[in-house]
Amino acid sequence: MSGSGRTWAGVATFAVIGVIGVGAALLYVNHHQGRKDSAPVSAAPKQPSTRLITYARGSLARLQAPPPAPAPDYAFRNAAGQEVRFADFAGKVTVVNLWATWCAPCRIEMPTLAALADHYKTRDDFAVVTVSMDAEKTVDDARAFIADHAPLEFYIDPKFQLAFEFPGKGAMPQTMVLDRRGQVRAVLVGEADWASPEAKALIDDLLAGG
Repeated sequence: MSGSGRTWAGVATFAVIGVIGVGAALLYVNHHQGRKDSAPVSAAPKQPSTRLITYARGSLARLQAPPPAPAPDYAFRNAAGQEVRFADFAGKVTVVNLWATWCAPCRIEMPTLAALADHYKTRDDFAVVTVSMDAEKTVDDARAFIADHAPLEFYIDPKFQLAFEFPGKGAMPQTMVLDRRGQVRAVLVGEADWASPEAKALIDDLLAGG
């Protein structure tokens, strides 16, 4: 065979090997991709929900309703500097909102929390507890901001640790709804309209013993 013939034969051989290699690679990828795509839905991590998830609509679309769990036994402080724990609100349906003056969405939703507190102000089994995460240098601004949103009262956790005790793990704003037993029944991370019909329906459900 001439030199040119041997050259073309070599090229053809390498071309065939290349095609086989590419084909094998595609089969491998498709096989594994097929396994991933055909995996049952139950294989993906799920967030268990209770029936309160039915209120996850409208302004509360991001609401989560995890299985009941005790609120963290973490101390924060009231306007007088006294230590407060969630156990102090036992017997009340309590909306806990974690916020800060430097958090724009927190400031936007605060009037709706004030409106929610005002809506239920005649009830002694309901409370809205807005806990500021502001540091010492902005605590006066935080006090003034809450004073402009009566009937809300001032609470603070200057260590910024409480936000990591709840499911949102530091996210702001972060709102939790506790039942009368002090268990976390609903969680929402981000801004919401807490004076909306769906928010009041959620509260009414828990006040009725839900």
